[in-house]
Amino acid sequence: MGVKTVGIVGAGTMGSGIAMNVAENAFDVRLIDTTRDQVDAALRKAAAYFDRKVDRGRMQAPDAKSARARMKGSTDIATLAECDLVIEAVFERFDVKADLYQRLMPILSKDTLLATNTSCLRVTELAKEVKSPGRFLGMHYFNPPAVNPIVEVVRGEKTHPTVVATALAFCEATGKKTVDCRDSYGFALNRFFCPYVNEAIRLHDEGVGTPFEIDRVASDIVGAAAGPFVVSNLVGSQVLLHAQENLMPHGDFYKPAESVVRVGSEGGSWDIGDPSAPDPARDKVIGDRLLGATFLPVLQALDEDVAEPAAIDMGAEAALKFGKPPCALMDSLGQSAVQALVAPFCETYGAAQPASLSRVGRLIG
Repeated sequence: MGVKTVGIVGAGTMGSGIAMNVAENAFDVRLIDTTRDQVDAALRKAAAYFDRKVDRGRMQAPDAKSARARMKGSTDIATLAECDLVIEAVFERFDVKADLYQRLMPILSKDTLLATNTSCLRVTELAKEVKSPGRFLGMHYFNPPAVNPIVEVVRGEKTHPTVVATALAFCEATGKKTVDCRDSYGFALNRFFCPYVNEAIRLHDEGVGTPFEIDRVASDIVGAAAGPFVVSNLVGSQVLLHAQENLMPHGDFYKPAESVVRVGSEGGSWDIGDPSAPDPARDKVIGDRLLGATFLPVLQALDEDVAEPAAIDMGAEAALKFGKPPCALMDSLGQSAVQALVAPFCETYGAAQPASLSRVGRLIG
């Protein structure tokens, strides 16, 4: 099945950004939200985005005009009846999404693919709210979706293989790189990225280092463009708390750090603090903890066949801006070093040693 017309439900940051990406790549878009003001605001945002691309020489004026023309906005979900693919990008709550699916089912063609842009809910559980769950899957775009190159394509237990293939081809046609994922809390990338940020904040809670010191070490050891405290401020402490809480079914290791809960509940942000001189002993403690907290969930995800190592690394580099992606980094350190880094976490949180440790040294290539 090919895709020509795409419906986007939810005209907020994610939905409008997905719509821009889709329209820019020659697909017709039907953008739906509950009020005309929200729809019009999203269309104005899209027009400004395309105009900026023209001003910067990244798009020709006729192409920008065509892209704007391909975006149609409405408050009437019945307009989605003509769509080949519908992507919902509504609030990250199971009941909100389930209610939407009940309203969509009588409208959509039996051949329409339905995708959720969830970053944390189980696709398999959401699929139970959908008639013909074989046509349902996850398409997790990363923020900002108009420009971030990565989409996690997530297959639920009943997602039909042809639906996955269609989604992968659609993403490629819209200029995206895909991480093909088995359904699991956190999928492939948030599965390790959230614990990495969570451990950074736990280190601060324990008085091991300041946000500046921890960010500096983190940026060095994984080659990140920004440290975990800066990232937390960018994505929002509430978003981080919600994402970390949704990983808790994986075990005690994933429990949010005390300040993740406190700052997230308050909607606060982090004062990064003033620069300070490196301290080799302290920095090694920070680095080892951050690496162990990154490697353990990656290895667990590999045990569960969530995604392939190369796909995880590609996503880490392109979406999360890790200059040293985790699987390649583990290979470079070697099995004994990686085992030493994850063992304290396994012992502290009662987690089994991942079987995928035996693959370290040959994860990539």
